[in-house]
Amino acid sequence: MFVYLDEFLLIAVAHFFAVASPGPDFAIVLKQSVQRGRTNALWTSAGVALGILVHVTYCLFGVAILLSQSEAAFNALKYVAGAYLAYMGILALRAKANTDPQSVTNEQSQAESYGLALRRGFLVNALNPKATLFFLSLFTLVISADTPSVVQALYGGYMAIATWLWFSFLSIVLSKQSVRAFFRKAGHWFDRGIGIILIALAVRVVI
Repeated sequence: MFVYLDEFLLIAVAHFFAVASPGPDFAIVLKQSVQRGRTNALWTSAGVALGILVHVTYCLFGVAILLSQSEAAFNALKYVAGAYLAYMGILALRAKANTDPQSVTNEQSQAESYGLALRRGFLVNALNPKATLFFLSLFTLVISADTPSVVQALYGGYMAIATWLWFSFLSIVLSKQSVRAFFRKAGHWFDRGIGIILIALAVRVVI
């Protein structure tokens, strides 16, 4: 197993920079942390991690190569991802002013089911064409074709767990009362700011 240590370290470093860079995953976790609270954001983080497994699975089966060679299929993925991000952005832009912006109640935190939070995180990551390109590059340029599928699957499992831990850490930090209060001072303006970011990400994904 140690023969694959160098390869694993390259993957770990590449994945760290990819997951730490601001993008749709970070935006949705930030939004859930501030608006819905810690538990909801943790479920969203778990959904993002599950999305990683989708990318790993189709890379193991070679679907990523077929996707990269079909412009129509890749464009379809981009448009679906862009539409979903734009949809969430529009919902955020329509946020109404909070009469008590300092309050963070359990009712607010539980206004959205945890299953829906999980699905949000999953769809944002699974439909992200940037992630598709990243994993395609990883499985074709970094991971050797001679690496057994079991080892490649273990790489994928590591990346899913690392992603979950990273965004769970962010969820815990961003959902602290002091942090939430800071972001919620602007009330609906924060929501609208996140909406603009999501729409901008949607445009970036498409172009």
